Amino acid sequence: MPSPQPYLLARRLAHGAAIAAGYAALGLSLLITFEVLARKLFGFSLQGVDEIGGYVLAIGVSFSFAYALLHRAHTRVDVLLTRLPGWLQAPLNVLAMLMLAAFSSFMLWRAIETLGETLEFGSLASTPLQTPLWIPQGLWVIGLGVFTILTVLLAARALLLLVGGRLAILDRDYGPRTTDDELDEARQDYGGGTPAEPGRAVS
Repeated sequence: MPSPQPYLLARRLAHGAAIAAGYAALGLSLLITFEVLARKLFGFSLQGVDEIGGYVLAIGVSFSFAYALLHRAHTRVDVLLTRLPGWLQAPLNVLAMLMLAAFSSFMLWRAIETLGETLEFGSLASTPLQTPLWIPQGLWVIGLGVFTILTVLLAARALLLLVGGRLAILDRDYGPRTTDDELDEARQDYGGGTPAEPGRAVS
């Protein structure tokens, strides 16, 4: 299975990125509040708040992908899957994880290509701020990079669980969240505990 050190490092990066995205959203909220009050009371505008908001949204989303993955918060259509026997759910959960790893790798590749072109041409935003686009795109690539690293590690672990015949653990850690999972998480949050995360049994 994947070594605990790379996995734990990726998990810490995911949590750190999610916290950074949260603070960025808070900062944007304060900035928008100031902009609204300044326009209303003083007829003054900072200019470019909407542009900054777009950057914060895009970067914040990419920074949050990995955290959502850890908590199995990504949307899955599980109408049929949960009605299948466990031995059949397991390979489908592995397939889903492999496809997510492939898709995240594709997104990262295209993001790096876009960043490379931006650096090559020295592109600036066609806005009053004329932001050097390598700044938001670079942060965007970092967020996708953390997500890709985590998906690859979790996909490797899922494959090894399948090959090792540990189907119950595989379905527990990679299957769609159930009502019981959500109730357990709510109880643990209320009691100050930490919710279980996929890949927690790395060994």
